[in-house]
Amino acid sequence: MSIKAWTFLFVGASFTLYLLIAWMSRVRDTKGFYVAGQGVPAAANGMATAADWMSAASFIGMAGLISTMGYAGGAYLMGWTGGFVLLALLIAPYLRKFGHYTVPDFVGDRFESNSARIIAVVCAIFISFTYVAGQMRGVGIVFSRFLEVDVKVGVLIGMTIVFIYATLGGMKGITWTQVAQYWVLISAFLIPAIAISFKLTGIPVPQVGMGGELVETGVTLLDRLDQIHDDLGFDRYTEAFTGKWDKLNVFCVALSLMVGTAGLPHVIVRFYTVKNVRAARKSAFWALFFISILYLTAPATAAFARYYMIQSLHEKSEEELPSWFRSWEPTGLIVWLDDGDGRLEYYGAIDATKSAENEVFRTGKLTGEELEGIRRDHRDWVSTGGASGKDGRRVMTERNLSGPDKDIIVLATPEMAELASWIIALVAAGGLAAALSTASGLLLVISSSVAHDVVYRVIDPKASERKRLFVGRLVIGFAVVIAGIFGIYPPGFVSQVVAFAFGLAASSFFPAIVMGIFSRRVGTLPVMLGMLAGIGFTAAYIIGSVYGGMPSWCFGIGPQGIGVVGMVLNFTVTLSLTPFFPAPSSRVQSLIERIRQPG
Repeated sequence: MSIKAWTFLFVGASFTLYLLIAWMSRVRDTKGFYVAGQGVPAAANGMATAADWMSAASFIGMAGLISTMGYAGGAYLMGWTGGFVLLALLIAPYLRKFGHYTVPDFVGDRFESNSARIIAVVCAIFISFTYVAGQMRGVGIVFSRFLEVDVKVGVLIGMTIVFIYATLGGMKGITWTQVAQYWVLISAFLIPAIAISFKLTGIPVPQVGMGGELVETGVTLLDRLDQIHDDLGFDRYTEAFTGKWDKLNVFCVALSLMVGTAGLPHVIVRFYTVKNVRAARKSAFWALFFISILYLTAPATAAFARYYMIQSLHEKSEEELPSWFRSWEPTGLIVWLDDGDGRLEYYGAIDATKSAENEVFRTGKLTGEELEGIRRDHRDWVSTGGASGKDGRRVMTERNLSGPDKDIIVLATPEMAELASWIIALVAAGGLAAALSTASGLLLVISSSVAHDVVYRVIDPKASERKRLFVGRLVIGFAVVIAGIFGIYPPGFVSQVVAFAFGLAASSFFPAIVMGIFSRRVGTLPVMLGMLAGIGFTAAYIIGSVYGGMPSWCFGIGPQGIGVVGMVLNFTVTLSLTPFFPAPSSRVQSLIERIRQPG
């Protein structure tokens, strides 16, 4: 069977399974819709949390970042992993004991203010839509390449599936669907990694194979990668703190992702779905266990991909380009550009023609005429003095406009390694599972933020169960449309966009939740102003840097790590204003004491 046929089979079977689970898990009350009836077993909730957590950024983007960035890419690995430990120890058990449905619900009741609740709702929606943009880009990439359909069609199919199982079963349907999605995505990630490790090094354990000797040369894989990078003029693959990824930026990105994890509403809400605090702690352990399986494999997948990619592309003529390159080129995420000598020289310069940039900075199918037009413009640019690479030779640029795009690394690696067609198709199904599982959780956060925290808790406290369910499902419908637009017109590559969401969560929710749990003195107005200052600064810095061309003026920290500064600003504003405003009521102070007591 062809790759396309296998992909249709795996994607069709998995989508059918998701819809069947949703139908069997449909709910008729808000407790089932928002927190799955609070009866999910700890191990199952751990799997669902892992699937919710391991989004397209983890499955598609993280290994791609490590592959292209080398050592510095480990900041994403450390940040996302460490953040879950922080969440499990500092936040999840206390919020579960508090007993509400959502993070805005906690903020509103803890700080005794509907205004604080509304600010938290706005933050939750802003973070969730930023995050969902990355997931929808992942859906578009998978459909564009493997099912060979237009990105718009692919995104519409994916969002239709999510809409059906999210509105039918709410959190209950999403939870059990995510359990199934976890096994799809983890199988799709591990099987190619094991096969490639055995093929390259004779060792079937990827983590060991990454440090093993290559069968063909007897040189260890990492030593060979460092040697190749030296030859091509790159920084060594294992070298630390190079270029803009200096020590400060690596630290800030890792910390921003870590504290952002502990403030992400779609992850926190998962701990409301279990029976009690004890089960919340157990589900955190299970989630860490299930997450670690993929995260400990990602560096090996990244190294394998880097080796295959450079070996298969460098110094190739157009006729010699590998089949995997030909398969991905129509997506516009990797393009062969010729300087006139007929050979592709891979040295990693960062300059390119404006026409190429305009054409390829979008996710979608390129026609043969468009590809030829990009190459023609590139040749004209080179002939008039375009950028030169090592030894003055013209180069293929290493960024989106000539590729490979960071988001195709994991998806293309099985093809680079010439694995079986069914393995390549399984990876596509895994990528969709990862993107859709997180998208569904984010859509439910948006729904609960509006329907529960605004409509029910502020506008109409007497609203019936039926009305609250209707509003929740209606909001999911609107959110699906907006998420689909993000998928068709993505603002950046997957992990970059997701990192922005983590920065926004770090600068808004994390300080408010931590101070709300561990301080009896912090009152309403200080925390509101702190949240506004943190997320306002972070959002402005990200938008200015990414879309306005603003330099990284804050100590050289890039937009991916600026959430740390926003978090510090939030804490500073809140704590400095606290002595000038009243303490919370005795009822709230007693509540804080109660949720902090063991048992």
